Amino acid sequence: MDSTTSKQTETKTAKHNKQKDTRNKNSKADASHRIALEPADSRRLANLNGQFDRHLRQIEERLGIEIRNRGNQFSFIGQQGKAHAAAKILQQLYRITEKEELTPDEIHLALQDNSVEEHMSEAPVAEQNSSKVEMPLTLIRTKKCTVKPRGKNQQKYVRAVQTNDINFGIGPAGTGKTYLAVACAVEALLKDEIERILLVRPAVEAGEKLGFLPGDLSQKVDPYLRPLYDALYEMLGFETVDKLIERNVIEVAPLAYMRGRTLNNAFVILDESQNTTREQMKMFLTRIGFGSTAVINGDPSQIDLPRGIASGLRHAIEVLEGVDGISFTFFNSKDVVRHPLVQRIVEAYDDFDVQQENSDK
Repeated sequence: MDSTTSKQTETKTAKHNKQKDTRNKNSKADASHRIALEPADSRRLANLNGQFDRHLRQIEERLGIEIRNRGNQFSFIGQQGKAHAAAKILQQLYRITEKEELTPDEIHLALQDNSVEEHMSEAPVAEQNSSKVEMPLTLIRTKKCTVKPRGKNQQKYVRAVQTNDINFGIGPAGTGKTYLAVACAVEALLKDEIERILLVRPAVEAGEKLGFLPGDLSQKVDPYLRPLYDALYEMLGFETVDKLIERNVIEVAPLAYMRGRTLNNAFVILDESQNTTREQMKMFLTRIGFGSTAVINGDPSQIDLPRGIASGLRHAIEVLEGVDGISFTFFNSKDVVRHPLVQRIVEAYDDFDVQQENSDK
């Protein structure tokens, strides 16, 4: 057992040293950037570095650079833009260590948040900060937790939801569309800005038929709204959510039940909207009444409608673009905040679809 572990450790070390050797060969094109993290707190520095410096190794592997440190002094060796990006990320993470314990997941999300590619300019960190005016961080406060949108697209999405009556969140799975929409709805309810929350979803599933499931249409659709319920439970607690559902303050409404209704003073979330037809999308959008906010989320690459039926989401993007009071936020694989593999899977499928389209031409 010990020999196996030892061999694995040796293999990882050899791989890491090989990466460093490769970077050293390109040292002529590389630059070194140095920072000092203040205050020099040993506990916070240990938190930042991680066990056996695994947090630093994680950043190195993602950016293809080398990080050296002694105490609170850090140097970054690699392409100038990447070195400056790593320094900025480390400074932001060090601020977090004052109140939070960092984990590999947090490092991954920080690398996503910072849209690393955008920070890979040749300008030093100080110059970047002085020449760019950053928008204030938007936080969503709920009963059980405070939700911090991660990355520019999530921040943009939340600001749009808070300032527009109808909002579209369009992009792949794992980008936080549904979770943030629920958080905005809960915050608005707690502030008495709305009177109820409606969770809506079309009754179309990936390669499946709902007819064999027991119960009425609402009960058939209910299990597929589990991600929305999970978010509600996390933000309000089980007892509070159950009471609000009993009082119809939180309502589950299959899309087919929306016809003929006018929704005033409500926060309505339509999930999986790529599976609406043109007629259903138009019907849904015209239900919105006074004092209401609607969030329509979907992924055009995951359409499960029968062949020959156009997606209402795709049609709405074309028809409603530029209409005052309606916002569109487009997410991409760089905004995925799940396991790093999810981002690579999304990118692989996108590349394959592009190749297929090109070959068809």
